[in-house]
Amino acid sequence: MLRFDGDKGARFCDGWTRRDFLHIGSIATLGLTLPTYLAQKAVGAAKDRDVNCIMLFLVGGPSHIDTWDPKPNAPEEIRGPFKPIRTNVNGITISEIFPLMAKHADKYSLIRSVYHTATAVHDTGHQMMQTGRLFSGGIEHPHIGCVLGYLKGQRGEVPAHVLIPRPIGRTGGNLPHGQDAGYLGKQYDPFVLNADPSDPHFKVPDLLPPDYISAVRAQRRQKLRAAVDAAVASFEKNAKAKQLDENFDLAYRLMSSQQAREALALEKEPRAVRDRYGRTRFGQSCLLARRLIERGVRFVTVNMFQTVFNEITWDIHGSKPFTDIAQMAKLVAPDFDRAYSALLEDLHERGLLQNTIVTAMGEFGRTPKINPAGGRDHHPGVWTILIGGGPIKGGRVVGESDNLGYRPKSRPVTPAEVAATIYRGLGLDPHHELPGPQNRPMPLADFSVQPIDELF
Repeated sequence: MLRFDGDKGARFCDGWTRRDFLHIGSIATLGLTLPTYLAQKAVGAAKDRDVNCIMLFLVGGPSHIDTWDPKPNAPEEIRGPFKPIRTNVNGITISEIFPLMAKHADKYSLIRSVYHTATAVHDTGHQMMQTGRLFSGGIEHPHIGCVLGYLKGQRGEVPAHVLIPRPIGRTGGNLPHGQDAGYLGKQYDPFVLNADPSDPHFKVPDLLPPDYISAVRAQRRQKLRAAVDAAVASFEKNAKAKQLDENFDLAYRLMSSQQAREALALEKEPRAVRDRYGRTRFGQSCLLARRLIERGVRFVTVNMFQTVFNEITWDIHGSKPFTDIAQMAKLVAPDFDRAYSALLEDLHERGLLQNTIVTAMGEFGRTPKINPAGGRDHHPGVWTILIGGGPIKGGRVVGESDNLGYRPKSRPVTPAEVAATIYRGLGLDPHHELPGPQNRPMPLADFSVQPIDELF
């Protein structure tokens, strides 16, 4: 969350606080600069399609066997406690813990053969699923939503890419999570809400009235210039100073924008609609995602959780501080089932699903065999993700895991292929080259990677 009036934090010898500097610098997270010449050229080369995307990131890694790839014929210690149920698409079954989703299988497809061979830690999965690549050699690749914002820019006065409710935090690996713009630059980072929309007192404090903005703006800009001028005499001649001013102006333009305020005004939704999504953090975040897309935001990332510690999540190791399969089914699954189903149905009823990709994915699956604590551990060998909307067909199953849910049996799919599929769905050439580190050309997806044709 951007703030411009913080008065606490580490204070340097000149009186300038670390928090002050970070708050001003974080304007770059708005992703509000104009597209560069290269970006405009890329858009001209891409297919003329204006498709949005909502990415629901299921932090913790859902168990594929207990959710969307049930194994009713496997031994008890593998198949788990849940039975499969039929969906509204003939031949597709999912776990009984998702009765609402079962009514909307025509609106999404299941990819049951996603896998990766990197280390089985959360952070690497976060990177690969949101960027299509594993970070190495100090290179941080951009989130798909940041690439879309870079190439197509923003619509009107709303950011191109918004991340809600908060970024992914500590998940045990101390590595980047792939939720920013990486080598594209901080100016293409997503706008981060950093607030819980299920809070009865939810508001966006940084969307301030113009009179307050003017006073704080003058004060902070003066303080910033004084601090930087003292450190770098040639600041005003530096191109970064000009960019900072542009970002500052654009940031305040957003904060005083009626369009942005309207997009975030959850209180204007009817009570029945808010109840339909569920009055949970995830449920209200999904509703807010719909409002943002409806009002011009191109890409919304929704993190279902921000950590896997001290909270009941998809990370079902069984032993504390984690939960087991039973608690996941009691608390996490119903929250997802309700919000995801409401989102698909709402988008469909409003005519938005035809130009909005909705994908729900975790960073890996879980081990087929239930452990002694009644949970399942990390397993990137195979898992299931959901995708549909826009040009991506629903009611399909891509790939298959083996009889024990241990590895892909047919049509193995990598995170890079998932990213390439989303890029194609957004009307972008997956092999278009971005200016990478040291201006080295970097394709959105490696030339050896192709989108999943079966979904189009």
